[in-house]
Amino acid sequence: MKAAIIRTAGAKPALGEFPDPVATTGMEVIAVAASALSQFSRSRSSGAHYSSDAEFPVVAGADGVGTTDDGRRVYFVMPQAPHGALAERTLVRPKLTVPVPDDLDDVSAAAIANPGMSAWAALVERAALKPGETVLINGATGTAGRLAVQIAKHLGAGRVIATGRNEAELEELRVIGADVLVPFKLGLLHPSGEKQYEAPLKDAIAGGVNVVLDYLWGKSARTVMAAIVRSVEDATPVRFVHVGGASGEESIDLPGAALRSSSIQLMGSGLKSVPLEKLLSAIANVFAIRRSGNLQIATRTVPLSAVEEAWDAPGKPRLVVRF
Repeated sequence: MKAAIIRTAGAKPALGEFPDPVATTGMEVIAVAASALSQFSRSRSSGAHYSSDAEFPVVAGADGVGTTDDGRRVYFVMPQAPHGALAERTLVRPKLTVPVPDDLDDVSAAAIANPGMSAWAALVERAALKPGETVLINGATGTAGRLAVQIAKHLGAGRVIATGRNEAELEELRVIGADVLVPFKLGLLHPSGEKQYEAPLKDAIAGGVNVVLDYLWGKSARTVMAAIVRSVEDATPVRFVHVGGASGEESIDLPGAALRSSSIQLMGSGLKSVPLEKLLSAIANVFAIRRSGNLQIATRTVPLSAVEEAWDAPGKPRLVVRF
């Protein structure tokens, strides 16, 4: 069968022939219809993600949508290595599948599942968001961040504060639910960027903030924490949920005083910090509310033959390989 094959760790996938999967006890074959090129899929396929099997060669792709031999249309995640989602067929444990509603097309389901899951799990499973609470989304202009704005509103957030580097894209978030926008510029070209970011942040959270979803980490996350320390009233809990590291900064300088002098509750959200069954349940919930929550995600499709050149494409619009 045709598949996108990664021969060595860190390499890009290349189109080639790979042995067909064979159903065994506890496994089922799925004919793949669509698979998104998410950061999770790229890092897991290349061996960089902590959940990777790291044995090569493998078929790339960590999740997708397809049809089982008995005709069920499902979303699936983490195929059995060396099989992956970017192939005509793959091998999956049935417990790692979620039914796809009839009114949700393959491409949209493949595109929305992972980023929607990350937002739902962070807000519901980790932060335990309550109706009326204020949510700050750090890095809201990315695909996952945009969905987080929409899902937070759907879950009853009273106020959503959205931050991001791109002011034009940030402005677009007003239409989908953001109440307050806070742009920032950080890095070597902006030596005063952290101070300039902290000032409007303090104004935005002066009335209180209950939950922070952080998709960036790095300097922006540290600045958000500093603003909380200086602006939120004594002993007021703030659930700070780290979801992604889009800034590329794996570590931050976090003074102990920032935790001692605030009620920041620092936690992560993802595989292993949230039980796998809860993550799959989050995907089912996102599928269920896609229409009632008016969840929007921009997509672009490419054929499997274009996977190598598309592998490093930007995350927006969401790139989906369609079979």
